[in-house]
Amino acid sequence: MTRFRLTVEYDGRGYVGWQRQDNGPSVQAALEAAVLGFCGEQATVQGAGRTDSGVHATGQAAHVDIAREAAAGTVRDALNAHLRMAGEAVAVLDAAAVGDDFHARFSATERRYLYRILNRRAPPALEIGRVWHVARRLDEAAMQAASRCLVGKHDFTTFRASLCQAKTPVKTLTALDVVRDGDEIRIAARAPSFLHHQMRNIAGTLELVGAGRWTAADVADALAARDRARGGPTAPPDGLYLTGVLYP
Repeated sequence: MTRFRLTVEYDGRGYVGWQRQDNGPSVQAALEAAVLGFCGEQATVQGAGRTDSGVHATGQAAHVDIAREAAAGTVRDALNAHLRMAGEAVAVLDAAAVGDDFHARFSATERRYLYRILNRRAPPALEIGRVWHVARRLDEAAMQAASRCLVGKHDFTTFRASLCQAKTPVKTLTALDVVRDGDEIRIAARAPSFLHHQMRNIAGTLELVGAGRWTAADVADALAARDRARGGPTAPPDGLYLTGVLYP
């Protein structure tokens, strides 16, 4: 039995999220079906994080145990062949043999997310479902300034989904940066772990700042309130990407 670490890319549209569910197709189930097609094994693919319906990934991490002997490159190519035949919007970018003590979720030391806002009058034609379209001009400098109060260790109850199952709302946000590249505003975040909807709630709140409806002080007050009702709206899943997972 060999454990393989997988680096996975997917378009979240059309999936109920990463986790296998009864109410629709999931990324996890698509990968498990590909493993079954490759080696005839009913294996569980464990992910580093549970992305929501509509959320994308360019660097999701996962692991799977396979009894069949195969080189890592063969595993990658075989899984991609079965994913392609099934018409899945999922690709295995890399596969690597790892020790039995590796766990995609529990061994991770950092997760990285990117939120993309298309900030122009015209709606997207090529990236529908892959960005949050905001037509009014946003002030990215004000958004960046406001984001600074969220960096560090805080009680993020204000930015936590009501159904979040994390044991504690206290998280350490290692970095949070807002930059503009032409018509696109990118909000990049790094942390050991995130709360459910934390990144989308941060993006929705910073959009209020960029629109001039909130100030940096309002964001600080919302954080201190530790009350979800005091935070900004939850940004749509379209613009959110899990871009990487780091390990020791």
